[in-house]
Amino acid sequence: MARSLLFPPLIMVKVPLTRIALSLAWLMVVGTGFFVLENYQNAKGSVGRTPSNWPPQTQIVLDHERNNLLMFVHPHCPCSRASIEELNRLLSRCHGHVAVQVWFFKPAGFPADWTRSDLWRSTAAIPGVTVRDDPDGAQARMFGAETSGYVLLYDPRGQLRFKGGITGSRGHAGDNDGESAIVSLLAGRDVNMSQTPVYGCSLLGECHAPAPQISQ
Repeated sequence: MARSLLFPPLIMVKVPLTRIALSLAWLMVVGTGFFVLENYQNAKGSVGRTPSNWPPQTQIVLDHERNNLLMFVHPHCPCSRASIEELNRLLSRCHGHVAVQVWFFKPAGFPADWTRSDLWRSTAAIPGVTVRDDPDGAQARMFGAETSGYVLLYDPRGQLRFKGGITGSRGHAGDNDGESAIVSLLAGRDVNMSQTPVYGCSLLGECHAPAPQISQ
């Protein structure tokens, strides 16, 4: 009797194998989802050849009195919401010290209002920002922009000072090296980083946004 009190009998609970298999499968799906999401958020966008001097053949006008900031955006890229948000925050710290132009990619043959997305409206609402259409990405190609959210900073003489992105990862706003570098450059300070990764959708590649309706 004393022995049974000291060592109570073990109770074995039988768990169906199907429940165990489903639990393991669920854990694998969750783990895979986190892995894919992490890779997606940190996947760097492609960048073409960006000229170190302002290309004379471009239609974009260089401001010879101020620094020039260019951003190239796909109007239907959800990742670029964070880039526009960061641009707004950046300019609130450097208002008046830089001429800003944002060029929205418009595929050939698409109607003019295809670019008038919420991204366009949000950008146009930022004080001091000039918003333009970029038919067939002609200006973007000239400056080596291949990923939505790509930012360039040229000085009044047309010399490249910075290139890259102003978000720390895809679609995430917040403090980042690109914004810090541009703020320092506009304040006349030297920087250790004049190039950062750009995170966003393809700017000039296959378009996954809704196609325009062609009237019969």
